[in-house]
Amino acid sequence: MDAAHFVFGTYLCCLWSIARVFVRAASGRQRFNVLGAWDAIARTLVTVTNTTVVNTDTMCDLLRAVAARGLVGPVTLVLDNARYQRNKIVMGLAEEFGIELLFLPSYSPNLNLIERLWRFTKRKAAYGRYHPTFADFRAAVQDVLDRVPTTHANKLASLMTLNFQEFDDVSLLAA
Repeated sequence: MDAAHFVFGTYLCCLWSIARVFVRAASGRQRFNVLGAWDAIARTLVTVTNTTVVNTDTMCDLLRAVAARGLVGPVTLVLDNARYQRNKIVMGLAEEFGIELLFLPSYSPNLNLIERLWRFTKRKAAYGRYHPTFADFRAAVQDVLDRVPTTHANKLASLMTLNFQEFDDVSLLAA
């Protein structure tokens, strides 16, 4: 699980043109925050969204949403070390729901599977697309997230795998 902060602005993609092309751009820096948890086994997504800030309350809302799914067996959330995730309130609520919190080492976003989903969402909803209003931008992001289990399921099948590159017996040289 992790948070993504989709910023209403211009996301340029590659464009080759012989003639000069003017690209419309959105104005503003509003944020659409998505705190999400990806179930790597059932291939489902649980999200909590807002336009203000991701904090302890938002994290507790996500824990309640995960617990409401009634998952059988041990539930482990893999997360980074954000301050709003690593406090007594969140840890107490997770323990109450029987959810184990597994914190990743610092500076290791490659180990968090949901980062791949955020990158996919940005590509589908924002890159090379013009949204005239923040409401349109927010709707585009929400539409991609809503279509994860249906329209985007085949594309995400190969992206959201539990394959991570591992290295054995690595010798590091310090300069």
